[in-house]
Amino acid sequence: MAMIKAVNDYYDQLLHQKQYSEHTVNNYKRQILDFINYLAERVKDWPKVSSQDIRLWMAHHHRNGASAATIGLKLSSLRGFLDYLVSQKIIKTNPALGLRGPKKPKRLPKNIDVDSLNHFIDSLPESEPIEIRDKAMIELLYSAGIRLSELSSMNLDSINFNDQTLRVLGKGRKIREVPFGTAASKLLRKWIKNRVSFIKDPNEKALFLSNRGQRLGNRSIQQRLNYWGKRQGLTDVLHPHKLRHSCATHVLESSSDLRAVQELLGHASISTTQIYTHLDFQHLAKTYDAAHPRARKNKKDNK
Repeated sequence: MAMIKAVNDYYDQLLHQKQYSEHTVNNYKRQILDFINYLAERVKDWPKVSSQDIRLWMAHHHRNGASAATIGLKLSSLRGFLDYLVSQKIIKTNPALGLRGPKKPKRLPKNIDVDSLNHFIDSLPESEPIEIRDKAMIELLYSAGIRLSELSSMNLDSINFNDQTLRVLGKGRKIREVPFGTAASKLLRKWIKNRVSFIKDPNEKALFLSNRGQRLGNRSIQQRLNYWGKRQGLTDVLHPHKLRHSCATHVLESSSDLRAVQELLGHASISTTQIYTHLDFQHLAKTYDAAHPRARKNKKDNK
């Protein structure tokens, strides 16, 4: 089928030429194939696809309870593919241009307050090698504010102990350096000493290994964090992004330096970083009272 062949060609270009991650490319492909299935033999050629077809597709998913974020992802994936078809002269214009998905509400990921998070990490055991590994991962996620994928893709040579920086592979395969703290440094050194008991292949470069000696994957890391969160009595599920968000929030509360947090998190746009500025009202009120000249109360006023 010609429509499927174009999708496969697009898949190969993203994966091999543009070097997108396989996870990202598979996600894009899934959305495009969903659109083809929706057309259900009504349209058998890409040049015949209209903007109305796309609108009806989005409306179909909206009626079936898809979130605004999900519909937005579907539209974005299809729009990028149709741009590719224009570049290949398969279609003349992109019928998705000008179309917008439903507006999604800005939802802030929950963070854990400083004292609770410090208590949680300090309470984690580090007697057994697997405990040391897990604690090092948790400390690193919070200390450096890195993404789950950035943690799982790290190799031994990603760490520079001399200046306490990590070299991480972020979104769009962009490499950046981020600092990490002394507590994380101590745990990483301890883990690297214990890592030898996990090694099955002496050529394995992955920093964090499973019991089978293989690179610890995203799902496994999520499961380990969830395990420790439950074991240590956290009321909410502990996941990597919550630690990343807590890192960003705590740095921002202490420094108020949005640009520094943007650099730390590896955001291409500062508008993305701005969702991390949800300082709690009590903290904001205290800062305002202390800093604003018109907010300072005269002691005589209180008498």
